[in-house]
Amino acid sequence: MNPLLALVGIAGLSASALFTSGLGASARAALGVGAASSVTASAAASSAVAAQPAGTIAQVAEQAGQFTTLLKAAQAAGLAEALGAPGTYTVFAPTDEAFARLGARGEALLRPENRERLRQVLSYHVLPQQLSAANVLANDDLKTLNGQRLATSFKDGRVRVNESNIVATDVAASNGTIHVIDRVLVPARENIVQVASGNHSFRTLVAAVQAAGLVEALSGPGPFTVFAPTDEAFAKLPAGTLEALLKPENRETLVAILKYHVVPARVYADEAAIAGVATTLQGEKVTPAFNDGRLKVDGSTIVTTDLDASNGVIHVIDSVLLPEEARSALSAAPARAASRTGDAMRAPTASAGVQRALARAIERGVPLFNMGDARACAEVYTTAIEGVLERPETELGDADRRVLRDALTAAGAERDAAARAWLLREAMDRVLGQPTERMAPARPQQGA
Repeated sequence: MNPLLALVGIAGLSASALFTSGLGASARAALGVGAASSVTASAAASSAVAAQPAGTIAQVAEQAGQFTTLLKAAQAAGLAEALGAPGTYTVFAPTDEAFARLGARGEALLRPENRERLRQVLSYHVLPQQLSAANVLANDDLKTLNGQRLATSFKDGRVRVNESNIVATDVAASNGTIHVIDRVLVPARENIVQVASGNHSFRTLVAAVQAAGLVEALSGPGPFTVFAPTDEAFAKLPAGTLEALLKPENRETLVAILKYHVVPARVYADEAAIAGVATTLQGEKVTPAFNDGRLKVDGSTIVTTDLDASNGVIHVIDSVLLPEEARSALSAAPARAASRTGDAMRAPTASAGVQRALARAIERGVPLFNMGDARACAEVYTTAIEGVLERPETELGDADRRVLRDALTAAGAERDAAARAWLLREAMDRVLGQPTERMAPARPQQGA
């Protein structure tokens, strides 16, 4: 039977053996260590353990009946067999009252369609090593079977794991130790792409991931570690570099650069510093190391560490990382972009009505693109172009008409919404006689 099932029955058995070392007097007092009643209970419990060897965590759990919701959850998640083998575990056991605090969310977790989420939640309560309560508080590296970490603290006279109080500790079993908690521990639910999309500092990164067609991959199970450049980091690139990268013909280079920011494992900042090197999805290695008191990776400073996601962890960096293969590919990009600017800057020949229609479409499409809705942006551009193509030759000449028609054809064959938007935008800019500024999506006036 599974250590998670074993979480049921601990409260009645855990009045003894609280924190025996490594804690301050206030922390010890919070859990009753040193009190006469605790000493008495400890002696009684010790005698009982000596008289009867402890069973597995599961066997200890079956004797209690105070954690029926947890038992039901473990069965629903299909974890009994997976975690039933011998081992050395630490289990943080939520009481029935802890589950009741979740309300409707707790009921939803038990539904068959939420089985995977339930597995994530339950495995977030289990450490793959056996730790006493004293070691739990002293240890800041509590990585769970879920992959995410737990944070310990001492607050308001209570020892805590995340936001849950540890109400009873150190229940011994043959395959681990159990600590009782008063709240269910809830791991990060959003994946890496969702976390980045919800942070306004990563608008350019999200747009690049979309243009590279990597959204689905980085939304998968992982785990991944992402060194995430901010919008300001992308703005540091040489003039013309970002514009070139976002062009459909440079997608392969963009993919290589983005993969160079991803390690196929969940690696927290302290682990990265200790390892000193990590192989990326792109194939080349990055080298995290402390320099001048700051943790850096390939010269880029890690400004924020350990942003948890359901499928990995994000470290925020202040410069874009460029693999060797991408440097040469980008070196000529600004010159190529400049050579095309002269052609784009020719005087417009379309009528004032056509120019107004295209300009209004760009004004409507830019905010949509910058908010991450490239599909809606492309639809706005398509509608506008189709409209002006119906105008007479006196308003739209053959050359401009051909530019717009070719763009519609190319966009129709393009599956990526961001690439479609850029194809259409470039065509409209040519008709308007203005250069296409393919800058960071965080800047609406310069977006697609």
